[in-house]
Amino acid sequence: MGGAIVSFSAMIIGGRSLSVELDTFEIMLFRSIIGVLMVLAVGGAFGTLRQVSRSRLGLHLTRNLSHFAGQNLWFYAITVLPLAQVIALEFSSPVWVALAAPFFLKERLTGVRMLAALLGFVGILIVARPEVTRLDPGIIAALLAAVGFAGSAVFTKMLTRDQSVTCIMFWLTGMQLVFGLICAGYDGDITVPSEPLWPWMVLVGLAGLLAHFCLTTALSLAPATIVIPFDFLRLPVIAILGMVLYGEALEIWVLVGAVVIFGANYINIWTESRGRRTVKY
Repeated sequence: MGGAIVSFSAMIIGGRSLSVELDTFEIMLFRSIIGVLMVLAVGGAFGTLRQVSRSRLGLHLTRNLSHFAGQNLWFYAITVLPLAQVIALEFSSPVWVALAAPFFLKERLTGVRMLAALLGFVGILIVARPEVTRLDPGIIAALLAAVGFAGSAVFTKMLTRDQSVTCIMFWLTGMQLVFGLICAGYDGDITVPSEPLWPWMVLVGLAGLLAHFCLTTALSLAPATIVIPFDFLRLPVIAILGMVLYGEALEIWVLVGAVVIFGANYINIWTESRGRRTVKY
């Protein structure tokens, strides 16, 4: 989880640095190029590329469209909102997963999940504090990014039932490279990062893959009830980086709302973990 926190932090700083020259589609394009090269290199080294298949391409497409939309909105949000606010709103993603699971994963919408969703919405309102007459585009983007990440998580869960990690990562990077090429090049003008920005571009590409690898590994080694609180440490880490690097002030309501969202997620995870242990024993 330490590796995940460092990687996510590096990606958010790299993404903001790249936004000086590149739009979100261009960032995703070059990030995906780096991702494809990494998947081919690692898969080739470990002999897992043979696991790549063309089965369930429709579900791969749906999953990657959801992730591509969420990631683009996230890259936009970090350029117009304080970093701590973006991360706090991103923590609402498990709330959307809990609501989507009954429809896509055939899981029951329990009373605890409904309570968690309600608390999550309260936390979102505390963080966003929307005005009656106007909604901040950055806040809308951050919330929609969380929805996109939730969709990606749900569809990934469906894919893991019969698809290998290498297969999922291959189609993830490959399809998003195509999406990025289409969206970045629709106007016939794709900006190539200048020489000083290439280290940031490589950092974003590698950090994105490493962050998800570390998070997945952590969840395979320890229960979610232990892992998720460590993930929440991203908020104070990013808040400190925002203050030090960009002079951003941390609003108390962002922290309060984030704690409420975290509490909603943790209640849901803790209750489901207890249920599994009860069934096991």
